Amino acid sequence: MPTAAAPWLLLAVFSGTLISLQARITGELAAGLGGDGFAAAVISFGSGFAVLALGLLVLRKPRRGVRLVVADVRNRRLKWWQVLGGFGGAAFLLAQGLTVGALGVALFTVAIVAGQVAGGLLFDRMGLGPAGPQRPTRRRLVGAVCVLGAVGLSMADKLGGGFPYPMLLLPLVAGVCVSWQQAVNGHVRNASGSAYTGTFFNFAAGVGALLLIFLTHAAFTGFPARLPAEPYLYLGGLVGISFITIAVGAVRKLGVLVLGLCTITGQLVGSLALDLLLPHGDAHVTAATVAGAALALVAVAVAALSGGRPGRVVAAGGTARTSEAERVER
Repeated sequence: MPTAAAPWLLLAVFSGTLISLQARITGELAAGLGGDGFAAAVISFGSGFAVLALGLLVLRKPRRGVRLVVADVRNRRLKWWQVLGGFGGAAFLLAQGLTVGALGVALFTVAIVAGQVAGGLLFDRMGLGPAGPQRPTRRRLVGAVCVLGAVGLSMADKLGGGFPYPMLLLPLVAGVCVSWQQAVNGHVRNASGSAYTGTFFNFAAGVGALLLIFLTHAAFTGFPARLPAEPYLYLGGLVGISFITIAVGAVRKLGVLVLGLCTITGQLVGSLALDLLLPHGDAHVTAATVAGAALALVAVAVAALSGGRPGRVVAAGGTARTSEAERVER
């Protein structure tokens, strides 16, 4: 890879550490809200949406991108469910708020990675992404199996009657949802010609879903009695905007596969560092957790470096599609 790409490699790894940081912030916010992970997810996602909505008021190109996406949905050039990628982000944040305190950032991240790899293989095969169907290679299949093994290894010394098995299932499912989110968000980005617009639709769908879930939950359990006073607990949305922005810029320089490898590397390293240096909740880093994270890194490397370049964006008919936004820019 060219030397000029080195800064983008470092930024991509850094964006992965931001994902781990967001997981920690959301987990602590949930604890400060009396264990209400639903409220924590709404606050984290909602703060990001508020910032993006304010920016939309003053930025002309993203506003034009919103009109283009709406027009594409009306004309059925873009399927309505392809603008709902934020549901995947909502599932991710909800899993953060509900499980990080009990599992720890490290084990949570290993489970997320397992779901992401499995979902990536499935959705590539189905052709949900802009590049169309992609057959899974032997190395990717081996990598996926190894990542699942990494989850089992991380759990090896935690098994027992008191282990929160349902909580482990949540980040696994959330990881699959994140892969779906990445696949469909690519279509919105292409239709609008604006990464900002794609991010806005992502946050809009996510905050809508989370607000509905939160209100339903609150109808039975009530609202949190108080809000935590620590200001840093309300920065989860800004952290989310930061790592999404880095990913949008880096994917053009690195390609999807290398970007994914760097991001997951940052997630695993960052999660272990947080659990070791700033432990929170009932989670403890053990030798098995470290070994599981190391195996996950190897497995992701095998899966991501199995060859292949980012494909051209193709329409349903199989021909290269130039979005209306790109024609306007030219």
